[in-house]
Amino acid sequence: MGSVEQPVTLPAPLLEARALSIRTPSAALVECLELVVNPGDFIAILGRNGSGKTLTLHTLAALRPAQGGLVLASGQALSTLPRRDIARRIALVPQDLEATPELSALESVLLARYAQHSIWSAGGSIDVAHAKASLERLGAASLAGRKLGSLSGGEQRRVAAAAALAQGAAVVLLDEPTNHLDPNHALSVLDAFRDHAAQGGAVIASLHDPTLAARCATRVLLLWGDGHWQLGATAEVLNEAVLSELYLTPIIELRTPTRRVFAPR
Repeated sequence: MGSVEQPVTLPAPLLEARALSIRTPSAALVECLELVVNPGDFIAILGRNGSGKTLTLHTLAALRPAQGGLVLASGQALSTLPRRDIARRIALVPQDLEATPELSALESVLLARYAQHSIWSAGGSIDVAHAKASLERLGAASLAGRKLGSLSGGEQRRVAAAAALAQGAAVVLLDEPTNHLDPNHALSVLDAFRDHAAQGGAVIASLHDPTLAARCATRVLLLWGDGHWQLGATAEVLNEAVLSELYLTPIIELRTPTRRVFAPR
């Protein structure tokens, strides 16, 4: 007798949104979003101011309730998980940082390790090694001993990005990660998180610049702010016609042998 072939069980996505709706008292920003995030994904969120980029990230991080649908991490609904379990799965770098001025940069990054232990037990040799490696990866090793209150906005943002890497979560959510950064540091931050995705993690980043999205994203999520959204491969979604409609201004595309550049006409 022949053997019966057993069905293959695929691992659950790192993050998933099912029929997710995000609303404010005055607007339906995103309606019935369907999003599956797997290892290797780098998804850029683009849209005009007020289109719901930040609220989408906060909802995916379970920092605010959805007005419909649900969010799952590794097959488990975030609404059923304790906050620390969510932090083991999802890290967030917010747009508006709340730095504690008296902490050093290294101490700030070490706090992110609470997801793996507790806020009181983080700080062992393994945690310090993770924290230092993350600062090094973000080009911020020289800032380790400096107080956060003495750092510029861009330096604080790089430290916050290092904390997200050190947290050890598979999924990293970035809200305008290039704010306050010069071009060199902006690209180094995005490259660090591209590496995170390439190593089996996943990244979702809200960006203002479609050129940066074209450089780093595997997929793009466009938000119109009226409930309508579009998700697809970067090469297919990012084009002059779609971006001109999205931003309500003519956008042109310039090409080099290795890059696609988008700019207002």
